[in-house]
Amino acid sequence: MTTLLDSNIAPLTWSNELHTGDSRMDDTHEEFVTMLNQLLTTPQDQQLPLYKAFLSHTVEHFAQEDRWMLATGFSADNCHAGQHTTILETMRAVEVHYEGGDTEIITRLAEALTEWFPGHANSMDAGLAQHLKSVNFDSVTETLADPSVIHNVTLSGCGSISRS
Repeated sequence: MTTLLDSNIAPLTWSNELHTGDSRMDDTHEEFVTMLNQLLTTPQDQQLPLYKAFLSHTVEHFAQEDRWMLATGFSADNCHAGQHTTILETMRAVEVHYEGGDTEIITRLAEALTEWFPGHANSMDAGLAQHLKSVNFDSVTETLADPSVIHNVTLSGCGSISRS
């Protein structure tokens, strides 16, 4: 049975380096990191209930960001939302494979997400947070201070920035 303690993957530590600048997004991301680390420290034969909760959290996490993107001028098929879709498809397939007897697959996915998430948060999510701020979008109420700033233009890029 492999857990984080047996793995070469270090736990993902919530830190200022993962902050995007949007407090609601950061709170959701901190929950994501906490749940991810719980998966990695749980014996594989006990991971499924935690994984199902993590999947549910991630569905809402990504839906939240996707709503914000649509509300602030992103096209529905932008690459940031596309990455969310791909991750969720993979996560759903992992659940099926685990239930089919591959009890190492949740750990493998959690390790991959531990490596993926910092780059995603520091580029796509930080870019989204910067965009939300630039159009005065309140992520708590999910409203725009002035809807006319979204001139029916759809942003199709990834909405990312480069941070070091």
